[in-house]
Amino acid sequence: MQANAPTVQGALEQALGTLTGESVRVALAGRTDAGVHAKGQVAAFNTNSRLPLDTFGRGTNAVLPLDVSVRAVAEVPLQFDPRRHALSRLYRYTLHLGHQRPGLLRDFAWHPRVTLNLAPMAEAAHRLVGAHDFASFAQPSEARRRQTERHVTRAELRRKGELALFDIEANAFLTQMVRRIVGALVEVGSEKRTQVQFVSLLDDPHPGAASVVAPAHGLCLMKVRYQNDLFV
Repeated sequence: MQANAPTVQGALEQALGTLTGESVRVALAGRTDAGVHAKGQVAAFNTNSRLPLDTFGRGTNAVLPLDVSVRAVAEVPLQFDPRRHALSRLYRYTLHLGHQRPGLLRDFAWHPRVTLNLAPMAEAAHRLVGAHDFASFAQPSEARRRQTERHVTRAELRRKGELALFDIEANAFLTQMVRRIVGALVEVGSEKRTQVQFVSLLDDPHPGAASVVAPAHGLCLMKVRYQNDLFV
């Protein structure tokens, strides 16, 4: 929620309030930076409404703004917490590799304006898998005040036409963590940073050492995973 700007949370709560006639406050699986997209964000709320599940989906979408959409609805136990009960989160960052800037993808992909060698980038990305201290890939202020170890279960970079898709899944993420990882990978692909130097960001972490922060609009929260396979 922001007092001076529209947000997904604000739009969703307003739509649910219109549908149920109640004052609704949603709990979310996590926050995203301004400009970051979410295809798989999860929101939970309590209601006394007796509306069928499919009505919550169709009815909420009928009053939501066009850039926000409910994709699936499920009933969960009262104690369900979409953030604390999440097992992992999957993010995707999209790079545009074409010689000219994209038109239709301008709000969904970063066009770095340099030639990238994806092979060393993919190899460096693979080194992210496992438990590491990601202080180098966090905002310095955050890295100094909280625990920065995270467990990455998947980190893959692949080409799809003129796009490079970087998928990363972990138990949790630090603020700007994925965007700083992508910034460092682009440095590897453009020969501004070696793979050894990339790995040193993990082996010898210093808060904010990965200083290149990829633009927010290339990042998307794809999925949040739960023990009961909610929203498979």
